Amino acid sequence: MCDRSRRPVRYANQLPDQIERMIVTLKKEKPHWGARKVRELLVRRLAGDVRIPATSTVHAVLDRHGLVKRVRNRRRNKAQGTELSKGGAPNELWCADFKGEFKLGNRRYCYPLTVTDQASRFLLMCEAMETTKEATAFTAFLRLFEERGLPKAIRTDNGLPFASPNGLYNLSKLSVWWLRLGIDIERIQPGCPQQNGRHERMHLTLKNETTRPPGMNSLQQQDRFDHFVNEFNTERPHEALNMKCPQDVYTTSNRLYGGLPDIDYPFHDKEKLVTACGRICMHRKKINISTVLAGQKLGIKEVDDGIWLISFMRYDLGYIDLEQKTLQTIDNPFGPRLSPMS
Repeated sequence: MCDRSRRPVRYANQLPDQIERMIVTLKKEKPHWGARKVRELLVRRLAGDVRIPATSTVHAVLDRHGLVKRVRNRRRNKAQGTELSKGGAPNELWCADFKGEFKLGNRRYCYPLTVTDQASRFLLMCEAMETTKEATAFTAFLRLFEERGLPKAIRTDNGLPFASPNGLYNLSKLSVWWLRLGIDIERIQPGCPQQNGRHERMHLTLKNETTRPPGMNSLQQQDRFDHFVNEFNTERPHEALNMKCPQDVYTTSNRLYGGLPDIDYPFHDKEKLVTACGRICMHRKKINISTVLAGQKLGIKEVDDGIWLISFMRYDLGYIDLEQKTLQTIDNPFGPRLSPMS
């Protein structure tokens, strides 16, 4: 003798096979319809003869039969270069980078943060930083913007803090801040430092004249950098400038820094603020967006029943389905070049 199965003969809330087959058939007839519309069609077909399953049950049936297009997992975005401009006039293009770190006399590392103007070769900033973290970079660029104004674009590589390998579309908080200020973002292709050749050539000169030997501490090293900046800008002639000095060509930007401008979304249904943990809340549901957009206002527009388009400034970031509670990213919403709202 053997034990009988203890599995119930039937479940009280189990969906009848006929209803399940009808749901699958209706979905195949209307392949572009979602669970909500399929359920409504079921209501019309059955006309109150039987109890109609909930939308979530219809969705589960479709999912069980492989009739639901699953939201793909967000891939780590591979770093890519953008379109590069020529920067033919002062402040049309600034180039920024962290020169390779080196040890000071006190055995601490120094990370020089440098910014140059592409057209005039003017060395705008050379700061002896103790780290490459975003917080210190924010402070340095804020001071630079207040002193020199805003450029039209900034060119960097794809490393931190200028870009983030884990951020949405490789954005970092620093690059999001630049976009908010109306600054275009240019990125060189990975492994192609020659695309920022003028800046790299300045780095070689900087290294030879200020780090051999290095200063005993960051204050001594900064003093060497300041002396180099003054000489580079006011005394050193450049063949590309017809033997002029960068100071003779460069002029301060007429785009003054005045803090972050407001964002509004007149063509969207509503606006949502991204929380500190990178989420937005809709209909009591939390949807993950990205921590790099924390504190930023997003525009939200319903484009289909339960499907919402998410935008930052004039860029569409992707779609969210309230049932899935995830952001479905789209391909390269910033186009061949990351540009702010005009």
